[in-house]
Amino acid sequence: MENNQRSTFYWVPIVMAFCLAGGLILGNLLTPKTMVVNETMNGHSQKIQDIIYLLDKNYVDTVNYNELFETTIGDMLHKLDPHSNYIPAKDLKAMTESIEGRFGGVGIRFFIIRDTVCITNVLPGSPAMKSGLKAGDKILAVNNKELDSTITNSAVMGLLKGLENTDVKLTVLRNGEHFDKKVTRGSIPVESVVAAYMMTAQVGYIRIDQFSMSTSMEFLFAARNLNRQGLKRLIIDVRGNGGGLLTGATEIADAFLPVGTAIVETKGAHSSSYVYRATRNSELEGVDVAVLINSNSASASEILAGALQDNDRGTIIGRRSFGKGLVQEDKRLRDGSNLRLTVARYYTPTGRCIQKPYSEDYNSYYEDQLDRYQNGEMYKVDSSMFVDSLKFTTPKGKVVYGGGGIMPDVFVPYDTTGSSWYFTELRYSSVFTTFAFDYIQDKRYKWRSPEGFNKTFKVTDEVLNRFVKFAESEYNIQKNTKDLQSSRVLIAQKIKGEIARQIWVEQGFFQVSNAEDVDVQKALEFLR
Repeated sequence: MENNQRSTFYWVPIVMAFCLAGGLILGNLLTPKTMVVNETMNGHSQKIQDIIYLLDKNYVDTVNYNELFETTIGDMLHKLDPHSNYIPAKDLKAMTESIEGRFGGVGIRFFIIRDTVCITNVLPGSPAMKSGLKAGDKILAVNNKELDSTITNSAVMGLLKGLENTDVKLTVLRNGEHFDKKVTRGSIPVESVVAAYMMTAQVGYIRIDQFSMSTSMEFLFAARNLNRQGLKRLIIDVRGNGGGLLTGATEIADAFLPVGTAIVETKGAHSSSYVYRATRNSELEGVDVAVLINSNSASASEILAGALQDNDRGTIIGRRSFGKGLVQEDKRLRDGSNLRLTVARYYTPTGRCIQKPYSEDYNSYYEDQLDRYQNGEMYKVDSSMFVDSLKFTTPKGKVVYGGGGIMPDVFVPYDTTGSSWYFTELRYSSVFTTFAFDYIQDKRYKWRSPEGFNKTFKVTDEVLNRFVKFAESEYNIQKNTKDLQSSRVLIAQKIKGEIARQIWVEQGFFQVSNAEDVDVQKALEFLR
């Protein structure tokens, strides 16, 4: 959130003051009412009360104590480590939905185009489909509340979500006709396995976007389906997957490993050491596997990659992963908010700690991603990461290294072919999605499958010129002839991918984009 200089100046002394006693208040929130409070704690309690009283009586502006307090708790926890965090009660529901992998809603994907909420996809079997909503429909109002030009994605989600078996009335525009639709909300899955298909007669591909309670079940369902199609070798794509539920990763690793094999160990000063082990016969024992990672693959993604790498069960391909090896445990507070506290560290089967170094500088910790681009690590192997004291050996004698993230077995440089400022400007706008939505209004049923679309559809010069003019007129992105020439292939790929996404969601997008994806093609070449 942006703040002007004046308001930022006012906040600094207040936040500093609250930081002095934030730990005490947080402890008080977590402490049962029957616990005896010692004299020192009482003294700190009195001090914070004095500070609040003085702020209330003397501070130059009105103080929002709730906002100030919640900000201060987060700042205090980040002094401990980058992943301990405070989650206000108002944000806890969204976090829970992500972990559980479902929410109460209507089952559509939408995009705000020209200040209008446009349905891009309707989930098969969802309440929205049952009520007759279609991709391409425009939602003008929800429960008679008009959706004007100020509406945001989060606001629309807030209106559409709700308890299962409750009704929501939508005012819809279709082919120039207005009508109302009553939709009874249902349980809507948040898919974590977003794409699964056979790339060749024997090589399959599965994309995991996050790890939730349903991830392993989704993964095994997809893998069994690919097995029926002749699966012999598998690419698991966790690039950009920031993690999630630990068991989502351990249960997938379990499917590849013999019973009793170590998957990951957790250790903490105040928690017992625990080793997660494979517990059932390996369903995918005969399947060769490659795991794609990048600098945004974190936590559970790194546990899965580390377990397969350390047990000589899979080949890791890509670039060094993020390096999040800290275990968080959720503590519910009395007011319904949540304290996500780091309680242990993860260790891979060979004993590697994958947590990258951190200090009290929270921003620098995450700016490490930018540093990797600037120091060249994204384009060539960084030999400085290979430190003898962090060297470990797998059962078959392969050397692996700790010290921050998972180092790939096969390094693939970050692909910048065809990049330009013009393409970057296009990519960071919503022009590709908007153009694709308009382009397929009369073509949604022209292609029967992503495979057929991928083989027959070409971004011709006529389509590309339409797109360039569209970007100029709708987004004021002026054509740069030189950049357009150098980025033509990238732009065409992005247009084609977004059109596929509009029709077949992520399944379509990845089937199209993977054909030109350098990391995926490297994995395919390796498995062949």
